[in-house]
Amino acid sequence: MIETTVSRTANPANPARPVVPIARWGMVVDLNRCVGCQTCTIACKQANDTTPGVQWRKVIDVEQGKFPDVERFFVVTGCQHCAEPPCVPVCPTGATRQREDGLVTIDYDVCIGCAYCVVSCPYQARTIEHDPQGYYGAQTRQEQATAHPERAGVAQKCTFCQTRIDAGIAKGLVPGVDLEATPACAASCISQAIKFGDFNDDESIVSQLLRTQPSLQMNEELGTNPQIRYLYTTPAVPGRDTSAQPDPDEEERLADPQNPLVGAFQKFWDWRAAMNWIFGGAGTGLAIFAGVLAGNGLITQDAGRGLVALAAALIATGLFFVFLKIGRKLRFWRAVSRPQTSWMTRELYVALLFFPAVLATLLAPRRELFLLVSLLGFAFLYCQAQILHRARGIPVWRAPRIPGIIVASGLLEGWGVLMIALSLAGIKPPGQLFGAGLGALVITGLLWRSYVGSARANGVPPLARAVLERVAPRVHMIGHVAPAALIAFAWMVPSMQHLALLLAGAMAVAGGAFWKFVVIVRASFTQGFSLKQVPHRGSGDRAAPPRMAGDSSRPAST
Repeated sequence: MIETTVSRTANPANPARPVVPIARWGMVVDLNRCVGCQTCTIACKQANDTTPGVQWRKVIDVEQGKFPDVERFFVVTGCQHCAEPPCVPVCPTGATRQREDGLVTIDYDVCIGCAYCVVSCPYQARTIEHDPQGYYGAQTRQEQATAHPERAGVAQKCTFCQTRIDAGIAKGLVPGVDLEATPACAASCISQAIKFGDFNDDESIVSQLLRTQPSLQMNEELGTNPQIRYLYTTPAVPGRDTSAQPDPDEEERLADPQNPLVGAFQKFWDWRAAMNWIFGGAGTGLAIFAGVLAGNGLITQDAGRGLVALAAALIATGLFFVFLKIGRKLRFWRAVSRPQTSWMTRELYVALLFFPAVLATLLAPRRELFLLVSLLGFAFLYCQAQILHRARGIPVWRAPRIPGIIVASGLLEGWGVLMIALSLAGIKPPGQLFGAGLGALVITGLLWRSYVGSARANGVPPLARAVLERVAPRVHMIGHVAPAALIAFAWMVPSMQHLALLLAGAMAVAGGAFWKFVVIVRASFTQGFSLKQVPHRGSGDRAAPPRMAGDSSRPAST
């Protein structure tokens, strides 16, 4: 973790000359000074040549409350250059990195546009523009001259104008003091609301502001330690602590998609991403069951070979949908670059072992190979569970129950495909599969119930919870209750066993596909912006309290 309060220390070789630590660049934004003029937004757009609809620096207009208790203030947002950036470890290519000075960067020539960093950012700071357009349809000559084709199809975001910083330092300038070396947004702010500097320099303007005034971090509960700090109080008017004064209308406010503090609906991981989890879950679950059954002689090796081949085909189909989703397809091979932190890379490494193991099993079936296929299938399924869970920008994905429910549902879906395949082939399933199916149904059902029931406690926003609560009964009926009833029917009526198990398997697969599509595509609202303290200004109970005695702008009351 990069600390933001490191002081200059004595140099043992020369005590009179302090050791200057590595810079830690950051911003301080005064919410009381910001007037919402959007000058910083325009300056950023001009300095970085962003395309229509893409804004690296934004100012959101927050107006909330009910008359007469209302308030209005403006919040500058963008990449927070977190000390613990969730976007960095998930990147499978290493395109997103953190510099020694804390700046989070993107290498456009390495990024594949998988959008994993986009959905992992809790600040809605990243985007991908697949087909950049001009402001007037066809690009003008000016737009052509300032075009950045290297950004097409890859992630992009605020860089804190790192080129200005680096070029300024090379000239001996001081970022945050000399405008030429200062990010465009801070250099252009007409109200001096945005200050930039080195948090590791006690004498910098940002360090002085934090030392003399209370500050807050956006979404600080996530532990990302963002390096944009917000001032919310003045010497005359203290800020308002929203956590100490619960808003009775907060739930209604957070359920309003027009509220600028409410997380927007993400569109970067769409139905193609959902297909990866749908096909991947069914395929890995089938590989696990088929490998264990064939490896222990519960089904013939020929049947086992056919089932593991089907499992491989399902998993390959899911990976093909991932390939369709990435922005720079010819760079797909770069996704193997970060196995030390990225679960997406780890999934690919498992796949590189899984498919040769399946091929070896088909060519020379042996007990050990079947069990290896089963083990690798489980490893792939576990990677899928972690991939979704580590996308910290989407609360409905990072909920604690997600890894467990994906693993359990994958096993249930694999069991379902197995029942369909055995029933169509006219093969009587081993008796153990009845208990395995019921066990998977019970575990998956309980996890799904717990996942939906604990959503609010785990920070899932109202808009996403509404989607989950709306579909929860159907998921239970289709994916849990109906298959359990059909299994019981198959057990009691052996003459109808094949048909009942085929239907049970189909319902189990459908239920898994249904909930995954809903969670990944329909309920994937972003984090939104949480501010535990805000400026105390407005009307009614949001009005500023009487100013402190001695304030020159208003005489003290007598």
